[in-house]
Amino acid sequence: MTQTSNRFFDEAARLMNDAAGVAQGVRREFDTMLRHQAERILGDLDVVKREEFEAVKEMARLAREENEALKARIAALEAKVEAKSEAKSEAKPAETKFAGGSAEGPLGQA
Repeated sequence: MTQTSNRFFDEAARLMNDAAGVAQGVRREFDTMLRHQAERILGDLDVVKREEFEAVKEMARLAREENEALKARIAALEAKVEAKSEAKSEAKPAETKFAGGSAEGPLGQA
């Protein structure tokens, strides 16, 4: 009788091990199926990948930096042009005055 009950318990233990193995296989299959479904859904939604997002984010940062540098350069050039035009406008009236103190030409023409 001890041999029969031993055999019964051995068969039950083997059955339990097989059931655990099957359960693990089902779990792996379910995980794989779920992962494929999630990838398909995300693919249909046109969601960008993380690497693509980071690349575009870096490009935008560089473009902002370049934009700021160009703004500073334009401001410096505008200031330079303004300074030159002010210097010309201050020098121009002194050059056009004649001995009579008027802005008229030598024949009385403006």
